[in-house]
Amino acid sequence: MKSVSTKTYRFHIWIFIVALCAFFHSSALAAQDTAEQWGVFELSLPGPSDGNPFMDINFSASFTQGDSTIKTDGFYDGGGIYRVRFMPETTGEWHYTTTSNTPELNGKIGTFTVTQPSPGDHGPVRVANTYHFAYADGTPYKELGTTSYAWVHQGDALEETTLKTLATSPFNKIRMCVFPKHYTYNNNEPVFYPYVGTPPATWDFHKFNPKFFQHFEQRILDLQKLGIEADLILFHPYDQGHWGFDRMPADANDRYLRYVIARLGAYRNVWWSLANEWDLMRSKTETDFVHYGELVSANDPYHHLLSIHNGMKMFNNTLPWITHASIQNGSAVEDAGRAELYRDVYRKPVVYDEVKYEGNIPNRWGTLSAEEMVFRFWEGTVAGTYVGHGETYLSPDDVLWWSKGGVFKGQSPSRLAFLKKVLDDSPAQGIDPIDKWQHPEYGGQAGSYYLVYLGQQTPTSWEFQLPKTALQVGQQFTAEVLDTWNMTVTPVEGVFTLKKKDDYFFADEKGRAIALPSKPYLAIRIKRVGK
Repeated sequence: MKSVSTKTYRFHIWIFIVALCAFFHSSALAAQDTAEQWGVFELSLPGPSDGNPFMDINFSASFTQGDSTIKTDGFYDGGGIYRVRFMPETTGEWHYTTTSNTPELNGKIGTFTVTQPSPGDHGPVRVANTYHFAYADGTPYKELGTTSYAWVHQGDALEETTLKTLATSPFNKIRMCVFPKHYTYNNNEPVFYPYVGTPPATWDFHKFNPKFFQHFEQRILDLQKLGIEADLILFHPYDQGHWGFDRMPADANDRYLRYVIARLGAYRNVWWSLANEWDLMRSKTETDFVHYGELVSANDPYHHLLSIHNGMKMFNNTLPWITHASIQNGSAVEDAGRAELYRDVYRKPVVYDEVKYEGNIPNRWGTLSAEEMVFRFWEGTVAGTYVGHGETYLSPDDVLWWSKGGVFKGQSPSRLAFLKKVLDDSPAQGIDPIDKWQHPEYGGQAGSYYLVYLGQQTPTSWEFQLPKTALQVGQQFTAEVLDTWNMTVTPVEGVFTLKKKDDYFFADEKGRAIALPSKPYLAIRIKRVGK
């Protein structure tokens, strides 16, 4: 046997050590060097794949900058890979340290730099001015949402069509279910299931299916690229025992919520909706949903917007962890005075996410005309609230927007695009009621900006007069007539100069009125000169 020289032996040992160090270095630093503000920093590490990693392994990371430390839970993503995601809310250098009950994932440290946000990245949406919304960087967010519950469970072809439709739509939020939906006009099986098991109803609620969530989070990122918020419905009653995701054991519900937060919480365009029609989920009580809300609020380090949607029974939206009221009530937005009442009760933003749907299905909740849908949006708008769209036109292939997505068949989206332009041109503070007890048709910011919505009236003229709040004699205003159905803007000639009319109104000093074309769905936009 030939002997190995000491020099050669040492060389081989050196090569082995270098390779080993390189392996562990790459494993420990499988992360970005940089991330943009409100983007996602992701650290991925190899770890145990035997047993049940979803149950057996605890994994988290602490992210530190100066005196600030934020702890985020990690998750198992299958194939022996563990990930932790973090949404940095400030620029500069950040440090992280991992914690785990297994040595492979414990005590990993690193540093990364957070850069300025890219164009279009304004951060997550927050509550602003009590009743409204703004992005984290202060940019106003004028919510205009739609609903397509199960669009993300329909397969790539239809999902890509849905994204193309959204790309040219006015909508900046979409309500969508995490769990698949089994309901009228939506009885097809999804491509992926959230748990390991055998369809339709044999599941191991201790083991998530990473492919389901990988697909789901990609769709959230697709929406993010379009500037659309993903309002994620965490529970819903449209299962009826077919899969059993609506009646999981209590520990499975809690584990699911923590997993979803760990996976999806770092995406800036995520909102949480605890449930759609929570009161129709017979296996869960109001106390259960209070528990879920407290769990989500406590475990989400970014405090995304959080709501719960009602069926027949209104939830207690005054609870502190509820950021805004998500309401189903079509009749409330038939009149701005009624729509405004929920603001006074909850003192939070009010979003009428469901006011019935434009469509022609036999169900009474899916038969609105396009005119009625647009009318309800405008009534809600001048009330200082926000309104949601949905569409339920019959189709031979059962592809109804409200459930599966696809393309719009109705006439309201183009009119809502007109409304979106009006909203984008409105004050950054939002539109608030101005004379809510007597003249709820006035919305805006008293003293500077007014939207007067005349709804289904068909007047031939409108006397120029404004509620007295924040007004003075001699102030001047311009006016435009908006045809909200035909999507036209007609400037009114001249300037209106104020004089006091009575104890409640100021009017034009010459007593002028604005001529109108005797049509329904007109609005008058009034702006202070020099403001």
